[in-house]
Amino acid sequence: MQNSAAHRLRLVSGPEGLSFILLLVCSVLKRTTSFDAVPVMGMVHGLLFIAYVAFLGLAWQKNGWPAKRALLLFVLSIVPTGGFFAERMLAREERGRAAVPQTA
Repeated sequence: MQNSAAHRLRLVSGPEGLSFILLLVCSVLKRTTSFDAVPVMGMVHGLLFIAYVAFLGLAWQKNGWPAKRALLLFVLSIVPTGGFFAERMLAREERGRAAVPQTA
């Protein structure tokens, strides 16, 4: 189950959430100091966001999630710190599935 689409979504959700927060910090620093890391952090966050949305689409399709769940996970990606909540929710699910014995 480690190679599943939901697992990949979980792995990218934490870094995506962190990059969003860092981008917000860089935006404030750009306007209050001479430090301007927005172009770099913008690119990093953009790539992670695209990966998050792509993995969300794959996980939605492969796991047959209802649209409401996919929408919740998408909204979490556009809310600061939401990526951390998405990661925690997906990790809890992953642990729950691992505890259930798989039948062949």
